[in-house]
Amino acid sequence: MAGKMKQLAKETAVYGLSSIIGRFLNWLLVPLYTRTLINTGEFGIYTNLYAWVALLLTILTYGMETGFFRFINKEKEGEREPIRVYTTALYSIGATSVLFILFAFVFLSPLSRQLGYAANPEYLGMMLGVVAVDAFCCIPFAYLRYRGKAYRFAGIKFLGIFLNIGLNLFFLVFCHRLYKQAPGAVDWFYTPNYSVGYVFVANVITTAVTFLILIPDMLPGFRHKPSLFLLKRMLTYSFPILIVGIAGVFNQTADKIIFPFLFEDKAYANEQLGIYGACFKIAVVMVMFIQAFRYAYEPFIFARHKDSGNTQAYAGAMKYFILFALVIFLGVMFYLDLLKYFIAPPYYPGLRIVPIVMLGELFFGIYFNLSLWYKLSDQTQWGAYFSLSGCVVTILIILPGAPAYGYIACAWASCICNLLMMLLSYFVGQKKFPISYDLKAVFCYLALATVLYIAGMLPKIDSEALRLLYRSVLLIIFIAFIVRKERIFNL
Repeated sequence: MAGKMKQLAKETAVYGLSSIIGRFLNWLLVPLYTRTLINTGEFGIYTNLYAWVALLLTILTYGMETGFFRFINKEKEGEREPIRVYTTALYSIGATSVLFILFAFVFLSPLSRQLGYAANPEYLGMMLGVVAVDAFCCIPFAYLRYRGKAYRFAGIKFLGIFLNIGLNLFFLVFCHRLYKQAPGAVDWFYTPNYSVGYVFVANVITTAVTFLILIPDMLPGFRHKPSLFLLKRMLTYSFPILIVGIAGVFNQTADKIIFPFLFEDKAYANEQLGIYGACFKIAVVMVMFIQAFRYAYEPFIFARHKDSGNTQAYAGAMKYFILFALVIFLGVMFYLDLLKYFIAPPYYPGLRIVPIVMLGELFFGIYFNLSLWYKLSDQTQWGAYFSLSGCVVTILIILPGAPAYGYIACAWASCICNLLMMLLSYFVGQKKFPISYDLKAVFCYLALATVLYIAGMLPKIDSEALRLLYRSVLLIIFIAFIVRKERIFNL
């Protein structure tokens, strides 16, 4: 099992590196946005539209990425036709993405009015175009992962990341300053009050460049004919995952999507959503780790499904995931006094949501690890049941809670929803696909992390330096305990 854990760690590092660094670098854009956008309401617009993007991206990929890995690793040799699976998935996603773009732009005006962007319908138009192209590109990226083209995968991701950051700096900083000193140099294309619109422009350019670079990886798929029979089987398998994905992403984004509709004063709603969204970004460290783990874990579980003793590997992966996630949780909370400087002071009132969001993301990460049982046993309908249950709970908390308590209700809705899905998946999974998780060790680490968190937060230490030193000692104690208990360096 130790060898498999090493391989999983290696794949997580290689395939997830671009995801981790990408999210981290995009996270570093938060201080730029909170200091250059006109007000918190502008960041609220950014938060709202990107929440819609996440939901629409899930709909437009309709579980086909997971279906791709499932069918490309089928046990029977007669079904192992990678190029046929790739071609079928590519044509399917391509067709639906084109139809979506046509539909979106035909109905752009009424959609913009309904969502509150009548004054700037191009905001919505740019993001709808981006989400359609991104959905299509997910299949070539999945094919690169399958073929083990880790460096090309990471290289393309990195290029897109740095291009996006460069364009944001160009529009929000360089052009803004140049306009003040020599307006004639940039006023032919730059409007100083366009603000958040340039964030979307940068995304459009980045997406277009990524698409062009991926064309050589798409060509092998387009040289073959898709299989209608295979498509039906893939859609049958993937449809429950689509429901899972929609419900799951909605659980993650419902607060940011619904929030503006719950207040008559749209400007106030966007301002509060901007504060919530900026502070939510601080907790993205946990999300980065979960995403990186997913890149390696999903191919890992399908490829190892035929191995003997595989349940031990799954149990081990779960334990190590929880250990690293707890370290991240304590690290973020113990150094929040420093992390808060990544956002501008007007956003500080939202910092109280950070521990709630972090805890919720920890539950979601565990839930993702638990989800392997219904994916491996082709009982993906259970994932739909769990996610829909969480979706109902999220809505029931947000609808009455947000108008009364503001964005703090949104944070608790996300946390409780993820906790519910985690518990449901575990108890049902132990009946349908039993795995002997090391619960004794997990609860031991959870208890220690809880005690250290309370010990770190309760004492009132006025000196920031001493407070950080004290909390650093507690974090080192936790890490040292893990290293000694798990014999990390002996793996």
